[in-house]
Amino acid sequence: MKKIMTLASLICALSTSGFSGGISAKEAPLAIAIHGGAGTIERSKFTPEKEKAYRAKLKEAVEAGYRVLNEGGESLDAVTTAINILENSPFFNAGKGAVYTYDGKHEMDASIMDGRNRQAGAVAGVKHIENPINLARLVMDKSVHVMLAKEGAEEFAKQQGIKLVDNKIFDTEHRYQSLLKAKKKLDTAHSNKDYQANHQALPVNYKMGTVGAVALDINGNIAAGTSTGGMTAKRFGRIGDSPVIGAGTFADNNSCAVSATGHGEYFIRYNVAADICARVQYQGKTIVQAGNEVIHDVLLPVGGTGGVIIIDTKGNISLPFNTKGMYRASKSNTSATYVGIFKED
Repeated sequence: MKKIMTLASLICALSTSGFSGGISAKEAPLAIAIHGGAGTIERSKFTPEKEKAYRAKLKEAVEAGYRVLNEGGESLDAVTTAINILENSPFFNAGKGAVYTYDGKHEMDASIMDGRNRQAGAVAGVKHIENPINLARLVMDKSVHVMLAKEGAEEFAKQQGIKLVDNKIFDTEHRYQSLLKAKKKLDTAHSNKDYQANHQALPVNYKMGTVGAVALDINGNIAAGTSTGGMTAKRFGRIGDSPVIGAGTFADNNSCAVSATGHGEYFIRYNVAADICARVQYQGKTIVQAGNEVIHDVLLPVGGTGGVIIIDTKGNISLPFNTKGMYRASKSNTSATYVGIFKED
């Protein structure tokens, strides 16, 4: 019996080292969290059918990402898997649901970061990439750069075998109606000063909308990714926080992984994602403490609205936001699938 037990222990040890290609999910924490944007998301604006559809899509994305983890896959793969599902849905401001620019086009941004080594990749202002997060991953894995933009990013995509698509595949009627409403307000401006004032007066939902994911895999590595269509009626090649490492996306095994959603200008100025992780690493704070401090105590007083999803290497998850709602979901090997939309969820 003693020899049998020794052999069993040896097999377990080999499995844990990765020799057998995977281990039981019960032996180490696994976790994933996703978001589909934050803003003025109120239950009164949802029909029962609409709410059911949004919850189902969030559930589909988080569970697809979790399956990758549960089968021994890397956190980076779980992140891209979940984000692809959100990018392919017209419900969210990324990929197929991207908002319109002022000129009636779609310009998308995305970034991804590996917590093992702080490797990162990002793309900005791409118009013909069906899944921008996948191109950001290629920038990280296959180039010597961190961020590529516009035509250059798309030229790199072609070299990597990614087929460019017609910008019109991102057209949706509800986003087009939002553009018309935004332009109606902006076009009453008689000067640049008036334009800036009108832009500031746009409802907050015109200024935000993102999808993202953070994950922890069986090897204890975390990753984060973010993808967006940006701001409705944006002009002049505007780029928000989503492709900016440290602002909209950050991951480091020494602290945490963060994906942000909100009014990007504030998230850039306050270096939100990196700030949260710095508070965890250097001040010894939990991700709950760090996230709440930055979202509620730093951003909100200066007018910054939005939220973040956070995960650490112990499998802890935090989903703070300072708006009326945030599309969000999470799952781990110690907790069932959670899906939330409204503040009270």
